Amino acid sequence: MKILPGKNLDTMTPKEIVESLNRHIVGQDKAKKAVAIALRNRIRRLKLPPEIAEEIAPKNIIMIGPTGVGKTEIARRLAKLAKSPFLKVEATKFTEVGYVGKDAQSMVRDLMEIAVGMVKKEMAEYVKDKARAKAIEKVVDILLPPLEKPDPDDYLDEEEDPQYKSELKAYENYLKTREKMKKMVEKGELDEREVEIEVDSRRNSTFEIFSQGDIDEIGVNVKDIMDSMFSGPKKKKVKVPEAINIYTRIAEQELIDYDKLIEEAIKRVEHSGIVFIDEIDKVAGRESGKYGPDVSREGVQRDILPIVEGTTVNTKYGPVKTDHILFIASGAFHVSSPSDLIPELQGRFPIRVELNALTKDDLVKILTLPESALTKQYKALLSTDGVEIEFEEKAIHKIAEYAEKINSTLENIGARRLHTIMEKVLEDVMFEAPDVKEKKVVITPDYVDEKLKDFVQDQDLGKYIL
Repeated sequence: MKILPGKNLDTMTPKEIVESLNRHIVGQDKAKKAVAIALRNRIRRLKLPPEIAEEIAPKNIIMIGPTGVGKTEIARRLAKLAKSPFLKVEATKFTEVGYVGKDAQSMVRDLMEIAVGMVKKEMAEYVKDKARAKAIEKVVDILLPPLEKPDPDDYLDEEEDPQYKSELKAYENYLKTREKMKKMVEKGELDEREVEIEVDSRRNSTFEIFSQGDIDEIGVNVKDIMDSMFSGPKKKKVKVPEAINIYTRIAEQELIDYDKLIEEAIKRVEHSGIVFIDEIDKVAGRESGKYGPDVSREGVQRDILPIVEGTTVNTKYGPVKTDHILFIASGAFHVSSPSDLIPELQGRFPIRVELNALTKDDLVKILTLPESALTKQYKALLSTDGVEIEFEEKAIHKIAEYAEKINSTLENIGARRLHTIMEKVLEDVMFEAPDVKEKKVVITPDYVDEKLKDFVQDQDLGKYIL
């Protein structure tokens, strides 16, 4: 069953959601099943009466598994499928309230920024045609300055007045010329013509004052705003297509209803936002007291807890409730376990799924099956230089075999190991691609062995050399 990208999410069953995820992610069926159910429950909740829907909290998920097995990718693809605001944060980036660093509430503010950007982009797309039409009119005004229509009230007897008739005729000719020029602009016949445009850099300075949540970036934004406030409108010469693009963006800003934009963004965050908290295992465990205070463990958990439980966070766009945001946490948990989290936080992640380490067969599938598989990516890249690259099936198995071997002997970084190995295998091909005469390259098992034999030996030695 192939899910078309444009299929309405409201009608998708959990099985269809999993099938859609399968197009991008190999294996990890338990995790896919869990997130598919969570997404479907959101759709079900929105169909319920408000008084019942308000009581149904999302069933947050905690994913347990080594790095590089698809935890983040599952959450990211799920958000893309649902067209939901999605934010990935690392739990280690937060510090307990009272210490210098990011506070846990910043994840909600950042998610709100993402939602505003999403809705703004959609609204801009909706008004795009109208904005472009306004931009073309503006450019035509520059190419052919407006002519005022003669007012009959300025003449005693407009029907007999020769001056009025002359000015009216000139105005009618102007309208015809303007229409012809407008069509020429629309058809691109004047694309090489340069025009002088005037852009007011102060136009949107107040809306973008603190577009970044980090306090250390406020100084940069304030400097930009002060520069724009005192610089005023700027004139510059550009070609007609660029002038149309500039005026289209300005017109989009004027046509967008920012009150509706913020209202819709808040609604999306509250009802369909997804926050992926990575490295949750790094803040698991309690302070032993042996080595002084630890500000990035239990204190951070207690700061994250109210946000996951459901609270109201003040953002620059207004208060945002977190009661129905879906939180997906993940961690390797090789030195700790989910039971090391504080009990209150454990209770807020009722669904736990374990992701398996990748086998050789999984790595072979990752190299070939997904829509954006690595082999397909390299074929596309080299095709831009006119080089056709072909991977023999046994060569792909050999690459997967090397990846599995290095993962088992060194740090297991999952599918990310394939990026390192593919770069090593294709290093010479990519370097010489623009200059080679033979435009077809076949990657054989022997070729893979030749490129990786020394590399694997170096990796083995790397464990013993300081």
